[in-house]
Amino acid sequence: MARFLHLADVHLGFDRYNNPKRTTDFFHALEDALVRYAIDPKVDFVVIAGDLFEHKVVQPAILSQALLVLDLLKKAEIPAIAIEGNHDHRPYGSRSSWLRYLAEWYGLILLEPEASVAEGDNRYQPWDPETHTGSYIDLDCGVRILGSCWYGSAAPQMIRLLAADIRALPPGPEHTVMLFHHGVEGQIARYSGALRYEDLLPLREAGVNYLALGHIHKYYELENWVFNPGSVEANSIAEGQDQAPRGVLSVELKSGQKQPQVTLQRDYLQRPIVRLRLETRVDWSPADLEAAAIATVEQAIATGTTQEAIVELRISGSVAFPRSEFDTRSLQAQLHQQSRALIFNLRYDVSGREFASPVLLSEQVTPEAIEASVFADQLAEHQAYRDRCDQLTPVLQDLKDRSLRGEEAADLYRFLETAIAASLT
Repeated sequence: MARFLHLADVHLGFDRYNNPKRTTDFFHALEDALVRYAIDPKVDFVVIAGDLFEHKVVQPAILSQALLVLDLLKKAEIPAIAIEGNHDHRPYGSRSSWLRYLAEWYGLILLEPEASVAEGDNRYQPWDPETHTGSYIDLDCGVRILGSCWYGSAAPQMIRLLAADIRALPPGPEHTVMLFHHGVEGQIARYSGALRYEDLLPLREAGVNYLALGHIHKYYELENWVFNPGSVEANSIAEGQDQAPRGVLSVELKSGQKQPQVTLQRDYLQRPIVRLRLETRVDWSPADLEAAAIATVEQAIATGTTQEAIVELRISGSVAFPRSEFDTRSLQAQLHQQSRALIFNLRYDVSGREFASPVLLSEQVTPEAIEASVFADQLAEHQAYRDRCDQLTPVLQDLKDRSLRGEEAADLYRFLETAIAASLT
């Protein structure tokens, strides 16, 4: 029996929030997951199905993080086997990358099939521990592991070519694991270029009985031979565990049994994500909405879940005042401080309530009637004036006429002030 840990999309060096603590979260998540599910249970090997790094250019501190985890595995005598992903693949025409550096100097087994070969040659060559190159490796635990590269839109075509090369390899161990960094259609919305399940079948026909995928940041499996663990740590608020389960996969391959036994592991160190929702009411003023937002966050604070977490408050619905009257930036800063969150995101998905007075298209409709309808709609959009539309519409028409006659601005302000005060009595 062979046991291994399948992970992908580690993204060391993630810096999207411009927060040093958030960047180190990705290292701590990887380290803890490896200790719990690879080193402590003494698995036979670990596979990384692409995107160990967030960027192709790796900063020294981030490289040190990779070296630390590789050293942990080396001391535990657990091989670390990886392929490149779309984030960390070597630039076109280059023979070097930071993954290649780790392979040459720090023990990473980086499996890279040649992109093109002469007719009759095989893209798959055995791993050479002397030159630190190769595209497949046969392990003593009874598993052959095949690598791949980042192929982008050429993936369907390359799968057919790789499958032919796999069939041409000499007989190997009982189980065949292949690492591949690409997504399969139907798993997430708005993802163009995903593979169809049918595109993968040549690999199964060539003998692959565990296809270790990466690229999509959530867990999924297909027909008990295609597995994607998801990202090790959340890359966005939408990747919280309550939204889309993800983690690392503990895998067992038993002798005489082609189907793997796979367990999704999620219990390791990760930054908590708290998502809050607030639905507006159309009769709320800006002050009412602000008070409701504060109350929503205070309820979460009382549960003890917001401190040092990533918190998102999403406000949605309709209001009867313009966007300019609600200071989201100031409110976000206040709630960030109050919640003591590491990162606080305020999403304001609110639309203004539209009011439309019916106007009959007939010869009796005058410009004055159309004008009155427009002013009434404008007043109705403001929570403070909506109940006084009938009183204030003539005031606005009079104000317009006074302005056209050239009255002084100070006189216009006095007129409007008096008219609004009168509408309150």
